[in-house]
Amino acid sequence: MTKYKLVLLRHGEGAWNKENRFCSWVDQKLSSNGIKEARNCGKHLKALGFQFDQVFTSILSRSIQTAWLVLEEMGQEWVPTQSSWRLNERHYGALIGLNRAEMALNHGEDQVKIWRRSYDVTPPPITESHPYYKEIYDDRRYKCCDVSQDKLPMAESLKEVLERLLPYWNEKIAPELKSGKVILISAHGNSTRALLKHLEGISDEDIVNVTLPTGVPVLLELDENLHPLGRHQFLGDQEAIQAAIRKVEDQGKVQPVEKK
Repeated sequence: MTKYKLVLLRHGEGAWNKENRFCSWVDQKLSSNGIKEARNCGKHLKALGFQFDQVFTSILSRSIQTAWLVLEEMGQEWVPTQSSWRLNERHYGALIGLNRAEMALNHGEDQVKIWRRSYDVTPPPITESHPYYKEIYDDRRYKCCDVSQDKLPMAESLKEVLERLLPYWNEKIAPELKSGKVILISAHGNSTRALLKHLEGISDEDIVNVTLPTGVPVLLELDENLHPLGRHQFLGDQEAIQAAIRKVEDQGKVQPVEKK
């Protein structure tokens, strides 16, 4: 019997999602399509009768903006929201800003898949000479974290994302769930994948094949010990969702040259 309900959401499409670039900790707002995705998500959750008691987001704008739009469509703007860097997207280090398809052409699709999807491979770290280093580390939001700035990551594997996420899950989110609250987590592809891996016990090998499209809610039904009662469920038009998953998976492949 279902005891608790948790809805996970990868934010709507951002400008760099559209451009197929590693966005990571660079702060980007939603694209026009991303706004539409978030609003449609809110409409769908409302139609399904969801009533949230607490929302958690990262401290990146695309995560927060998605949550706002979802709650607005649901008529639940008043629901308390908490934000933490521990729900941020994976830090892609030196890969930030690069185009995935161009990297596949230069380094091979297999290497790009390892960088994007593997569990314990960390990309090269960002350095002070990186064009987005100052934009990230001079941002005031990273002076308000629960760790000092010199302890923030310079690059992360999915394993390291889970390691920085778990304290927040255990100390903040899990107690709210166990108190009976219905929770929405509006986060990112990799922070959501890391949490799914933890909750569902997905193996290091199988997590490579878990893909989350933007703006599609994922339902987890949990027992009293926060163990899943079944596999996570994508909520919405299943054919459209599968097409969106294939689109995400194709981002790391060499793109065919358009004929003129």
